[in-house]
Amino acid sequence: MQTREARILGPISELFIERHLLPERKAWRGEMSLAGVFWVYGVFVSAELAMLYVIALYLDQIWVQQTLILAFGFYTPWVLVAIWRCADIASPFWATMVRWLNVAWGLNTAFILLFLQFDLLLRYAQG
Repeated sequence: MQTREARILGPISELFIERHLLPERKAWRGEMSLAGVFWVYGVFVSAELAMLYVIALYLDQIWVQQTLILAFGFYTPWVLVAIWRCADIASPFWATMVRWLNVAWGLNTAFILLFLQFDLLLRYAQG
């Protein structure tokens, strides 16, 4: 029986997904440890994206900044959902703590991305 991915993407794509994106699929499904998903995917990867944005800002690379805003805009909901789902298998204290942090993190990211995008739009308008 084929998985949904195999029917849509074909056997080669399914093999790639199985080999290279298995941890991400497990995180999305809430099957990984909360600490691992929170610190690796949440904190570390988000910090890397933020550092890349700062470098692009310093080098005045507007299109790189735009790309990173879009990437962060797509990545953040994924990681927030993954963390939320992984909280189901954590202790009640950490699950509650992380879910409150998730709400704050999501709101903070939304506002930051909104203002960064607004700043880029002003820079586009100025030429």
